Amino acid sequence: MPSRTSAAGPPRPKEPRSPRLAASLAAVELFDHDLEDDGVYKSMEFRGVDLSSRDADAVEFEGCRFVDTRLSGTAMRRGGFSNVELERCDLSGMAARASSMHRTRVSASRLTGMTWSECGFKDVTFDACRADLTGFRFSTFKNAVFHDCALPEANFQNADLRGVRFERCNLTGAQFSGAEMEGARFADCVLLGIGGVTSLRGVTIRSRDAQGLVYSLASAMGITIEE
Repeated sequence: MPSRTSAAGPPRPKEPRSPRLAASLAAVELFDHDLEDDGVYKSMEFRGVDLSSRDADAVEFEGCRFVDTRLSGTAMRRGGFSNVELERCDLSGMAARASSMHRTRVSASRLTGMTWSECGFKDVTFDACRADLTGFRFSTFKNAVFHDCALPEANFQNADLRGVRFERCNLTGAQFSGAEMEGARFADCVLLGIGGVTSLRGVTIRSRDAQGLVYSLASAMGITIEE
């Protein structure tokens, strides 16, 4: 008799926990104090605020909402986003190191060229984001999902992607060399020309997505495919 576990199949992936925000947030239209080192910003709404090209250390945002806000080109070290929503924001060229996102949702935002290396993402959702050329090297993801994202040439080298879900994403040319990926899932994704294809051991891929891996697998194994 098959065990109850084997009959049930693999466990259903957990959804990332949603951000918890206060019912009323303090509106910030003009950011009087700018981003300050060791600054802590709680229960605030940043709408249409320009925080681009800043340089800050140990900045923390807790229970905040960002709408139409610019963080492009900003450098951040040991930053933290906890229970945060970012909607229609511009994070292009943002560089963060040793930073974290927890219970955070990033939606309809531009992340082109954003680099979050050696960072932690827990209970995070990226939804309908333009995220080409993003860098997540050596970062750790736990209970994270990418929905409907454009991720051409994204770099996940040496990242911990165990259990991460990619759904309806364009991952053309993405790099996964050295990544830990057991339990990760790809559904309705474009996987043409990805690097580090041998790191995909233990992932689940829909059959129609797997066709895009043929040339990458052949190249990794030294196989020449002739027309």
